[in-house]
Amino acid sequence: MSEEQTKPAETEVDTPAAETATDAPADRVAALEAEVANLKDQVLRAMAEAENTRRRAQRDREDASKFAVSSFAKELVSVADNLRRALDAVPAEGREQDEMVKGLAVGVEATERQLFAAFDRAGIKRIDPTGEMFDPNFHQVMFEIENTGKPAGTVVQVLQPGYTIHGRLLREAMVGVAKASPTDAGGQHINTTA
Repeated sequence: MSEEQTKPAETEVDTPAAETATDAPADRVAALEAEVANLKDQVLRAMAEAENTRRRAQRDREDASKFAVSSFAKELVSVADNLRRALDAVPAEGREQDEMVKGLAVGVEATERQLFAAFDRAGIKRIDPTGEMFDPNFHQVMFEIENTGKPAGTVVQVLQPGYTIHGRLLREAMVGVAKASPTDAGGQHINTTA
């Protein structure tokens, strides 16, 4: 083969290679920039997700510490009810006449105060809705009372107080509400099955 035959072949190969060599760096840079932008986006999303997970875990820990005692607290509110029933069962004249009954009542009152102080420290609040409007989120209607002189739906009697723990309902208050009189045109009926 002669030298002339080999030279044209080399120049034909060199010409396209030179053109792709100048185009390739620009394409390569654009591809790398797109990849960098994509990876930055993925990193930012991963960081945001990690922060959200951290916040969610923190909130879950706080809720667990606040509401972990809920079942125990439900048991203790029954004790508070029984202490109040015991105090209500002692007649006022029995306290005055019998020193032993008076001492027992004073001791039960002190125990009740101590229990309510512990409730306050634990974020447990008593609901006594007498005179308030019925709220199905916190009250359970047991009956309606006619001729109370109060607007329909007003709580007129509390059978059992309710309790909340850190604002969340622990136990509904069992109540009796005023019934609308038949002459009330704007009286509303309270659903007692709620």
